[in-house]
Amino acid sequence: MLRLAWQFRAGSLKVLVQQVLLVLASLAVLGLTGLGIDYIRHRVDTASPPPTFPLDWQPPVSWSPLAVVALIAAGIQAVAIVNMVLRYRAAITVARLTQQIVVQLRTDVYDKLQRLSFRFYDRHESGSIINRVTADVQAVRMFVDGVIIQVLVTLISLGVYLVYMCRLHVGLTLACLATTPLLWILTARCSRVLRPMYKRNRELADRMIRTLSENVQGAQVVKGFGREPEEIEKFHTATRNVREGKQAVFHRLSVFQPVMGGLTQLNMLVLIGYGGWLVTQDRLPLGEGLFVFANLLHQFANQIGNLANISNSIQASITGAQRVFEVLDAQVDVDSPAKPVPMPKIAGRITFEHVTFGYQPEHLALEDVTFDIAPGECVAIVGATGAGKSTLLSLVPRFYDPDQGRVLIDGVDARQLDLFELRRQIGIVFQESFLFSHTVAANIAFGAPDATDEQITSAAQIAAAHEFVAALSEGYETVIGEYGSNLSGGQRQRLAIARAVLLEPPILLLDDATTAIDPETEHEIMIAMERAMRGRTTLVVAHRLSTLRQADRVVVLERGRVVQIGTHAELMQQPGHYRDNALLQMHDDESPEPVATKLAVSEDSAEMRGVA
Repeated sequence: MLRLAWQFRAGSLKVLVQQVLLVLASLAVLGLTGLGIDYIRHRVDTASPPPTFPLDWQPPVSWSPLAVVALIAAGIQAVAIVNMVLRYRAAITVARLTQQIVVQLRTDVYDKLQRLSFRFYDRHESGSIINRVTADVQAVRMFVDGVIIQVLVTLISLGVYLVYMCRLHVGLTLACLATTPLLWILTARCSRVLRPMYKRNRELADRMIRTLSENVQGAQVVKGFGREPEEIEKFHTATRNVREGKQAVFHRLSVFQPVMGGLTQLNMLVLIGYGGWLVTQDRLPLGEGLFVFANLLHQFANQIGNLANISNSIQASITGAQRVFEVLDAQVDVDSPAKPVPMPKIAGRITFEHVTFGYQPEHLALEDVTFDIAPGECVAIVGATGAGKSTLLSLVPRFYDPDQGRVLIDGVDARQLDLFELRRQIGIVFQESFLFSHTVAANIAFGAPDATDEQITSAAQIAAAHEFVAALSEGYETVIGEYGSNLSGGQRQRLAIARAVLLEPPILLLDDATTAIDPETEHEIMIAMERAMRGRTTLVVAHRLSTLRQADRVVVLERGRVVQIGTHAELMQQPGHYRDNALLQMHDDESPEPVATKLAVSEDSAEMRGVA
């Protein structure tokens, strides 16, 4: 955080200078006020000590007492006006500085989030990440404004006040500040108590945001099952927990701050007793001595009390900063090498060479996977749920890197290629199609923003999307709702396919791309996709026989291992997972029996496979 503050040292220094000038201005007001009191007292009682004017200046003898008092009053007013202007400028400077910090830090965090691999997102919930970019960034901003600058201002103020008070009377200063060490001890103790409480509060805030996010995204499920009352109570509990956590912090502060205030009031008792005695003995002036000293002691006490607020700000900002810097300091485990192998155009050969990968070390998703895909070949990946199909595809664009083995692109380890150049040459259709809140055209052209209208339309035609897009209220300029909420699942999937096809990539990755499409549309897409796949290497995760029959080869995965490789016809001649499931699917497609009977047959077939 100190390094972050150093990035904004010019603005911080400007704020610091303005705050120091404010301290000096307040001292000037106190000095002039004390001078006025001593001058009036001397005019009333000539036996009292005469006042000492600044720079040894003395008012002309011809001046009346009223003129001297008016001059002192004018000086006080002038300093007050300067003080007012300084406060205004300081407020503007602080606001500008803090906003610069917030913008810069949020940009840095967002930039880092774009470069982090999927492993980071696997470990952190979306609500926690959103909270780090919003509330926690504000906490770090508070460190610069509410901690660093305030600490420096407080230390400078305390130093100036201490020197001024010692200049007036050293003994009185030591007597009045005897409780200061105790205040420091209490502040340190309060800090130790508050830090874990703030950490707990951030975790509770994460849960609240997660609850809100899940209910917004899952509104259909909540309403479909009539769970609104339970979800309302769930969110109410989450917000109540956040409130109770903050109340616990406020309770500690509400105890700490009055104790600090009570200790500082003891100093005033010492001042009245000891300082009053010094005045009666003419060892301390009334105005420039006791009056100024009392105000200095009050300001000193305020600065000591401000340490409580600073201590609170430190704990809040450190807790938020830890979470922000977890993002900023996170290792980018998937990145471009320092000197990437130049490969402006990929031919499309993909080789999996003894690839082993696990999202967690103790649970492998892929184990010793080895096979080769020739340029322009279409390979289908088949397997039960959890077999590692999507994981296998995610290794090609380096969403993850293998724990062991290599993924080769045209004979070159993918880790030796420029990451962004590699991904720009791979078209991807994910299992769940994500669309942005933008126009249809912008979503199709997301990977190629400079695409022409003709290219966008052509990609939509290939993906069998042009007809339904043209029927929309504004055609390709129709704005899609959040997550594509105003489109059907099949429509979203077709736009995702169009988005991948538009790139004209040498490699296509289709993660069960036809899963949300009806058979008639699927037939249209497969005809169009056959044209799109010509000359391109295609890996497609598929379950339907219509897709598997068109593949040049089929790779069968079981529990992360390759158990079969061959064409559809070859695998139908071999006993195993592929033929069993293909026969079951053919039976389901051809059987005129009711659905319940089909399900019973499916269960019986599954049991027979288990026995076998």
